[in-house]
Amino acid sequence: MYAMVLNSLRAPLEWTELPDRMPGTGQIRVQIAACGVCRTDLHVVDGELPDPIVPIIPGHEIVGRIDAIGTGVAGLRMGERVGIPWLGHTCGICPYCESGHENLCDDPLFTGYTRDGGFATAVIADARFAFPLGETGGDAELAPLLCAGLIGWRSLGIAGAGKRLGLYGFGAAAHIIAQVAHDEGRAVFAFTRPGDVATQAFARSLGAVWSGGSDEIPPEPLDAAIIFAPVGDLVPLALKTVRKGGRVVCAGIHMSDVPSFPYQLLWEERQLVSVANLTRQDGLDFLSRALKMNLAVKTTLYPLRQANQALADLRAGRFEGAAVLVP
Repeated sequence: MYAMVLNSLRAPLEWTELPDRMPGTGQIRVQIAACGVCRTDLHVVDGELPDPIVPIIPGHEIVGRIDAIGTGVAGLRMGERVGIPWLGHTCGICPYCESGHENLCDDPLFTGYTRDGGFATAVIADARFAFPLGETGGDAELAPLLCAGLIGWRSLGIAGAGKRLGLYGFGAAAHIIAQVAHDEGRAVFAFTRPGDVATQAFARSLGAVWSGGSDEIPPEPLDAAIIFAPVGDLVPLALKTVRKGGRVVCAGIHMSDVPSFPYQLLWEERQLVSVANLTRQDGLDFLSRALKMNLAVKTTLYPLRQANQALADLRAGRFEGAAVLVP
């Protein structure tokens, strides 16, 4: 197998030939057809997440087909197309797992962060955390659903049922979940970098009723806002846009420090909450919904060897939607 390996933090990934790996008990091996490039991959490469493990193969929006099955695996078959998400393993015995909150597991493993991921030609995965994808849709278009879509889905649920929804940072996650929100009859307000008229137009093309810079106030108060951009300065700006009793959801795994802000912005029962990871039920619910929708998933494709370029382009915001590596 071949992989783009992170051998040291804040360094370029290195093209590496590795021995083929065989799945152990409860595991499957997947030949990778596509792997999305997520902002979390940047946080891994840049050493912004705690307790990093290197060397590591990044990547956690994986689509491929099973070509080897370990003992003790049920419900999956050879050749089946599956998706491998960020949450790659949970302990199953901590209070969070036992109470249906496995996204908060005390002893988890994360694909592309604490276990090898999908910037490769093959990956070993815990079979319990592989989602059957069926045959509808292209591999590259499905890949961003495995994290950008999933975290957007969980964030949308935590944001509540309000009809006026703000999305800060209109990248991979927002451009997917904006379509789901629009399908639910919500009014989407898209916030981008100030002056980014191209992305604002892209948001409107996907159903946003308004788009503008993150420093602007929308024409009416919002019921909720989701912050996808990892920028702490957006928190007080988002709080200014939501109505009394409104909610601001921080969707990223990492964010720059949140600045101090007047208590008045939080008062009147506004809420500030975060989202962490996902549960397998999130995945089942979202993929069932997404695969029935005609989602317009905008992708920019890169050969696997160009993973460093894809990461650089993501960091610089050089494309709309999501980047996807194709081995």
